[in-house]
Amino acid sequence: MCGIVGYIGERDAAPILLDGLRRLEYRGYDSAGLAVMDRAGAVMVQRAAGKLGNLAQRVEAAHPQGDAGIGHTRWATHGPPIERNAHPHSSPDGAILVVQNGIVENFHDLRAELRAEGYVFLSDTDTEVIAHLIHRFYHNGCGGDLEWAMRCALARLHGPNAIVAMSKDQPRRLIAARLGHAGGVAAGERAGEAFLASDMPAILSHTDEIVHLESGQMAVVEPGRIRYSTLSGDAVERRPVSVAWTAAEADKGGYAFYMEKEIYEQAASLTAALRGHLDVENRRVELAALNLDAGKLAALRRVTILACGTSYYAGLIGKHYLERLAGVPVEVDYASEFRYRQPLVRSDDLAVAITQSGETADTLAAAELAKERGAATAAIVNVEGSQITRLCDGVIPMQAGPEIGVASTKAFTAALVDLLLLAIYIGQETGRLDAEQRGELIEALLALPGMAGALLDEARRSGRYARLAETFHTSRNFLYLGRGMHYAIAREGALKLKEITYIHAEGYPAGEMKHGPIALIDEEWPTVVVAPQDRVYDKMVSQVEQIKARRGKVLAVASEGDAYLAGAADYVLPIPAANEFILPILAVLPLQLFAYEIARRKGLDVDQPRNLAKSVTVE
Repeated sequence: MCGIVGYIGERDAAPILLDGLRRLEYRGYDSAGLAVMDRAGAVMVQRAAGKLGNLAQRVEAAHPQGDAGIGHTRWATHGPPIERNAHPHSSPDGAILVVQNGIVENFHDLRAELRAEGYVFLSDTDTEVIAHLIHRFYHNGCGGDLEWAMRCALARLHGPNAIVAMSKDQPRRLIAARLGHAGGVAAGERAGEAFLASDMPAILSHTDEIVHLESGQMAVVEPGRIRYSTLSGDAVERRPVSVAWTAAEADKGGYAFYMEKEIYEQAASLTAALRGHLDVENRRVELAALNLDAGKLAALRRVTILACGTSYYAGLIGKHYLERLAGVPVEVDYASEFRYRQPLVRSDDLAVAITQSGETADTLAAAELAKERGAATAAIVNVEGSQITRLCDGVIPMQAGPEIGVASTKAFTAALVDLLLLAIYIGQETGRLDAEQRGELIEALLALPGMAGALLDEARRSGRYARLAETFHTSRNFLYLGRGMHYAIAREGALKLKEITYIHAEGYPAGEMKHGPIALIDEEWPTVVVAPQDRVYDKMVSQVEQIKARRGKVLAVASEGDAYLAGAADYVLPIPAANEFILPILAVLPLQLFAYEIARRKGLDVDQPRNLAKSVTVE
């Protein structure tokens, strides 16, 4: 959601803040602003609606001077995306400035209370309430101490929030805090400088030693020094995590869009996802950081997978993996729904949370609830040191490197690898999966990156997907069909198309076609059929025949060399023949490419689709 950047040190703050905000554009935003302060406490604020370039032009014209500051990209919640609602927001005297990622759920009550005391509001936002509250406590009850004024103000807020504040009276200090599971706050320092951001890519070019604030923690940030505490004032010892990602990895690297780069680097990211987990000689999977012993695994009654969006579809495939290979019942729950019912959780359950960022608010809350009710918890996550890694008992790292594009690609395939590794591991440790089948699966996983690389290389050379985009970019509707594991791939393919092209698409179980959706089929409604040669291939062939009988156009994700579909379908999206458990990982690649090329043909901003954010850190 919103992006936050903070800096204090010896250099000119404005360029550092703008560069950090550029690196956070993928999070989604509709306006931007920054405040720069010099050592005498003089502050200059610049804000602009629209793209970050609008703010950059104003900053270039104004030349704000100062070696401390805060910046923000806003994703509107309270009030339209216009300049007066852009952050930072300030107290009535302009002395205290605030940026926020989150929602103040009791905003209306607090606003009425402050208005009754004479406070005047200049924006429609809930953030301005925070600035006024800090101002009130700063002058009444906290004796001019910004740190305690902020603690008092935060105690009045309901809802998840990440907040950074600064004051003219204390020009060499920034204060950051996190309430609940709102967007993260990453802090880092180096000699004479300190940095804050809502996500690591904003500050990776300055430091690779990162601390992620936990819920209920505060950071007092001074040049080259950061002090951590609870919101009640108790000191907290936090050690930074050394991040393996580099700033170069978080750049586009010559590609037109981050999404394009992340699609084409999946051979490398799949290799990384397997790193350290395969004992080929002994036909074993190693998941040391899972922290579940054989006794706990043998006693497992059920696995519940908790996830949102693309990660949820990964979980649907994980259900097949775990039930077939580990012999354990699996439920897949939308994390956003799990905690709003009365889930039946026991101590012999395992809850697996899937989140690329490790900061997805609903997934964090669902995992926390499962843990409170006694379940063992594990996270499949891409970001080291993120909140989910500290909440859960164990971790399976995606190891995919930074994923910047809003529409997830390489994190999805990495999550599938991790789920397959988990299924093999549980089957191995419980004796339900014999050594021969483990060996076959390990060989298939070792071959997977090469197969993915060959598929992607052929796609680039052939120009197949650009030509398909030329044919289909004017289509208004798509139906995606799959069966078994590939039903989830159909849903993920439809989601990708919706996310970045704004074309209506629906993923549907192929066996349900006759129960309604077949009425939609005509010459104008194309159908994407995910039909590699697996155990339900013959059933999918029947679906293709029924669609063609109604003059529908068929695009088939098919195994290379499939003579029938080459003749029956209008267009073939080929994938290598492979072990059935890795087929879904290969089958999604053509659907990623198809959506990407249509979005490019339509002239859309692939990395920043409208209304979407990379990390959904508030409800």
